[in-house]
Amino acid sequence: MNRRASLILVVVLAFVAAIGGVVIGRTLIEAPRPVENQVHQLLHEKLNLDAGQLARIEGLEQGFALRKAGLEAQLRGANVELAAAIEAEHGYGPRVAAAVDKSHHAMGELQKATLEHVFAMRGVLRPDQASQFDAAIVKALTGPAR
Repeated sequence: MNRRASLILVVVLAFVAAIGGVVIGRTLIEAPRPVENQVHQLLHEKLNLDAGQLARIEGLEQGFALRKAGLEAQLRGANVELAAAIEAEHGYGPRVAAAVDKSHHAMGELQKATLEHVFAMRGVLRPDQASQFDAAIVKALTGPAR
């Protein structure tokens, strides 16, 4: 086998090994669940909410879904502006700086709205449920990053 054929074989084997590693990794390693999924599971599976609490939380979730969609649209728009500014300036110029500020503002508004929603849901809970809720929120926010 000549050098070129050997090199091609090594490249192909490396590529196959890399793909195999990705497949095995995705199969064996559980991805972290987003905080909102953890909170949703806690509310609906572990806190034994009564019918009134469930109805109030469902209403809060529906209202928040609309608000979140609007804020996420603002964030996407800000990111489009940032991309255009980067393309136009090819560096950290005034348009890029303004677009970054707009993007950060949109992210901040989404985070504030999310926290308001979390506290609104907490307000529906009994004290014993609220303590479990608080512990789950703290754990979700301070747990190891994966």
